[in-house]
Amino acid sequence: MNQSPNFEQRVYRVVQKIPRGKVVSYAMVALLAGRMGAARAVGRAMRDVPRELKLPCHRVIKSDGTLAPAEIFMGRQRSMLKREGVRFRKNGRVNMAQCEWEG
Repeated sequence: MNQSPNFEQRVYRVVQKIPRGKVVSYAMVALLAGRMGAARAVGRAMRDVPRELKLPCHRVIKSDGTLAPAEIFMGRQRSMLKREGVRFRKNGRVNMAQCEWEG
């Protein structure tokens, strides 16, 4: 299913606003971009982000606090988030209660 360029642009605008030290789930990005339930479409949009936009894509994670697949960030996502002050639980997941941005 092709997604409209407008949706991608809305996703990119949402991601651009995520502050340092905060994370947001794919599902929340979808909701804030106007398409509740479109978390997978957000994932596809994130995969295709033009590099020149320099978006903080590392701040978008799964709603259970797990990080993106390792190949996307070559294992660097965790260290990038830790440098920004994002807190992790002992199980390796982001502490969503402390670090989730709700737009």
